[in-house]
Amino acid sequence: MVLPAGFALPPLPYLLGLLLAGGAVAVGLRRRDPPVSARLVLALVPWMLAGAWLHVLDVVGAVPDAVAPLLGTPAAYVTTAVLAGAVWLAVEADDGNERPFAAAGAGLALIALVVGVRWGLAEGTVGVVWPAIAAVLGVAVGIGVWVGLRRVAPAIDDAGVAGALAIVAHSLDGVSTAVGIDVLGATERTPLSRAVIEFGATLPTADLLGSAWLFVLVKLALAAGITALLAESVREAPREGRLLLTFVAAVGLGPGAHNLLLFSITG
Repeated sequence: MVLPAGFALPPLPYLLGLLLAGGAVAVGLRRRDPPVSARLVLALVPWMLAGAWLHVLDVVGAVPDAVAPLLGTPAAYVTTAVLAGAVWLAVEADDGNERPFAAAGAGLALIALVVGVRWGLAEGTVGVVWPAIAAVLGVAVGIGVWVGLRRVAPAIDDAGVAGALAIVAHSLDGVSTAVGIDVLGATERTPLSRAVIEFGATLPTADLLGSAWLFVLVKLALAAGITALLAESVREAPREGRLLLTFVAAVGLGPGAHNLLLFSITG
């Protein structure tokens, strides 16, 4: 009732490989005991996009069969996290060297984006107007909510870049989902989210605002509430607080970015 449709572990050899690689990277990161700065939070954004867009390639069947098990749900995000951790260790990003780390993530995201667009062009299913509208609106709404929260609850400003990113990411996810459901005829794969959307469709406002407007509000409320709760953690324990908020942001930005590319290349 909670996991999205298509959620499945990869075959055992791939699973063992991911676990071993992930364990090795985790040990390396633990030994280095890295600080988590605001710049590092921003440097992780391209990696979040890369994970989301690599998964899109698996969804549309644009990757070789030998690679596909690493790009399913949730393997794509684990694979990307392992790659990000390995690159971070290789470039020693804890020395204020976040640019090469961010550049590597941006390069991987760009490759996934190009492959996806080429697939869509070959299929004749590229359509970017509504995804572009969703992207602009999602980011704008998220920024507006963050600015408003800082005015009515100044303490939330302690959440910093990670807090702003979390709210914008979930706004992007909510708005892109709403556009996909109400405009493009997409379906929601996560049962809890689908239940919220289905309930929204029963309300009198559905004819005017669509069925997914309630989902957008729920996403924004949850993101704002969690960010407000974690703002104190960022103030008292910056590394742990930023890590938690970065995870919250990834949970929103991953699906949001996934929606935008998937809708763009499948018409």
